[in-house]
Amino acid sequence: MLNNHFSTKVCIIGAGPAGLLLANILQQNKIPCIVVEKYSREEVFSRARAGLIDHKAVSILKQYGLADRLLREGKPHGKCEFRSPEYSFVLEYSKMCEGRTHYTYPQQELLVDLIQKFQEAGGEIRFSTKGLVVKNSYPAQVSCYDEIKQSTIVIDCDFIAGCDGFHGIARKSIPEEAVDIYYKNYNFSWLAITAAAPPSTEHIIYAIHPYGFAGHMLRNEKISRYYLQISLDDSVDDWPDERVWSELHVRLAKDGWSLTEGKITDKQVLRMRSYVSNPIQYKHLFLAGDAAHILTPSGGKGMNLAIQDAEVLGKLMVNYYLISHNDSILQQYSAIRLPEIWQTQEFSHSLLHMVNIDEQNSENDRFMKQLQQSKISQLMSLKTFAADFSRKYVGSLSDSNQLEMAC
Repeated sequence: MLNNHFSTKVCIIGAGPAGLLLANILQQNKIPCIVVEKYSREEVFSRARAGLIDHKAVSILKQYGLADRLLREGKPHGKCEFRSPEYSFVLEYSKMCEGRTHYTYPQQELLVDLIQKFQEAGGEIRFSTKGLVVKNSYPAQVSCYDEIKQSTIVIDCDFIAGCDGFHGIARKSIPEEAVDIYYKNYNFSWLAITAAAPPSTEHIIYAIHPYGFAGHMLRNEKISRYYLQISLDDSVDDWPDERVWSELHVRLAKDGWSLTEGKITDKQVLRMRSYVSNPIQYKHLFLAGDAAHILTPSGGKGMNLAIQDAEVLGKLMVNYYLISHNDSILQQYSAIRLPEIWQTQEFSHSLLHMVNIDEQNSENDRFMKQLQQSKISQLMSLKTFAADFSRKYVGSLSDSNQLEMAC
C-alpha cells in the first residue's frame, strides 16, 4: 500500500480523554485502530484543562489498568463547601455515597498516562495530523493532512470515532437533516484563572456573593484554579491580575480563612453554554466527548462524561468484533448514552443556577434568587436532597446495567 494510504478497523479522530481511552480499550482487545490528532505531542501535554475526575470515571480507568499513577499521585476529595457572606456550609458528599470520592488529577497528566499505555502496547498515534474530510460509507475513510511531512494521508476503516470536539470535522460531517441539535446559551460568563499558587483550601469552594459567583478549584500542591462570574460584555483585558486577586479575596472571604496568591499563568473567558446531539452516531461514525455534547464547567462533568462515552463505545465495538459481528449492537450506542448525558446536563444546569447571579437586576432576578436560596437551604437541611445531589456530583453508575444487557 502507498505510504500515504493506510487501513485499519477504527480510525479515532482526536487524542483527548475519549479518543485515547477508546484506543486503549480496542488495543487491549487486539482490535486495530489509528489515532489522528491535529496538535503536536508537546501541545497536547501543555494544554491546561479539567482536573476533577469523578468516581465513575476513576472506576472505568481502573478497570482497564489505566489509573495507576492517578491513584498514586492524585488526591481524593469527598467534600465541597458552599459559602456566602451570611453562611458557610461544608457538604461531606463522600459519606453519603458509600465513601466514593473525586480525584484531583490534571487532564494533561491523564493524557500522558493514556498515551504511554497505548504506545507501549504498540498503538499508533499520528500527532500534528489534522482531519480534513470524513467519508461515511463502507469502507469509511478519513483524509488528513500531516503537518510534519506536509502531505495528505488517507485512512480506510470500518468505523470512525469522532472525538475531536465541537469544532472538529466529525460532528460537522453529519448532515443537518440526520440529527436534532439541542443548544442553550446562558446569561452567565466566567473568567477561568490558573495560578502558580498552592491551594488555600482542602476542598472545592463555591462562593455565592452579591457581586457574582467565585470558585476555588483544586489541581495539585503548586497550582490552583479559580472562577469568577463576570459581566457578559467583559473580556480578559478587563481583568488585570490585581483586579482578579482583589475580587477573589472579596467573594471568597470567610472569617479565619485567607487566600494564598501566586503568579497567574492563564486567564480565559468562558461563555456558559450547553449542547447535545441526538443521535450521537450516523452510519459508520460515532461521536464522543465534546463532539457529542458540551456542558458548562459547573460540576466538572465534561471530561467525565467523555470517559463514559468512550467506555460504552469501546465495549460495543469489542462485542461487535469479537462476539456478535452484528451492526445492531453498535446501533444501541445513542440509546445507552443519551439518558445519562441528559441527566448530567440537568445536574450541571441546576448547579450553575444555584451559584450564579443574574446581572439583569429584574423581577425575574429576585425570583431566581429565592429559588437559589431554597436549593441551598434544602442542601443544608434535607438529607434526601443532599444525598441525591451527592450521588450526582460524585458520579453515578446509572447506565452500567443497560450496557451489560446490550453486550
